[in-house]
Amino acid sequence: MCLAIPGKIISIENQVDEIFRLAKVSFDGIIKDVNLAMVPEAKTGDYVLVHVGSAISIVDEEEAKKTMEILYKMDELDELENNE
Repeated sequence: MCLAIPGKIISIENQVDEIFRLAKVSFDGIIKDVNLAMVPEAKTGDYVLVHVGSAISIVDEEEAKKTMEILYKMDELDELENNE
């Protein structure tokens, strides 16, 4: 099953140009590098849905937290935690 997991942008670390940007994104405390090319309007503090290392959309904080809660209950976050 393919999942997009919500995370919070904590910093934008590398901005080559207006389109290619890399961010540090926190997934409930687990920090990963994420490509922001598909969401050029994303900024620090936004919540984004991430699939295969790329943010695919911006979501609101409440929706992000609900989704993470469901994923924890479904035990679907093992891979994220194991790739720290």
